Amino acid sequence: MSRYFTEDHEWVDVDGDIGTVGISEYAQSQLGDIVFVDVPEEGKELTKGDEAAVVESVKAASDVYSPVSGTVIEGNPALTETPGLVNEEPEGDGWFFKLTLSDPDELNSLMDEIAYAAFVEKL
Repeated sequence: MSRYFTEDHEWVDVDGDIGTVGISEYAQSQLGDIVFVDVPEEGKELTKGDEAAVVESVKAASDVYSPVSGTVIEGNPALTETPGLVNEEPEGDGWFFKLTLSDPDELNSLMDEIAYAAFVEKL
């Protein structure tokens, strides 16, 4: 499985043609305590860069953008009851949604973990 990051601090884990999307450790630390998450519905078509989800914290509300284009196959149901999972495991069980990639070549424009770590260090 390969993980890619955007400059907006979303990540996507790719396994075959399925991508699992969430926000980075850095992003959740900037948001603070997360109190609500709205994930996209199954079947929703997303284009790279589309607003895909909403996350609300005690500090602010923020959009989560799709790092790649595709069709949503699942929203994370655990986030409805336990939005704090995003704080506890932002790059694990706190994922937002899964989608079928429609254009795997879009991954070429994203950062790998090493490039993302260097990007965050400069912020």
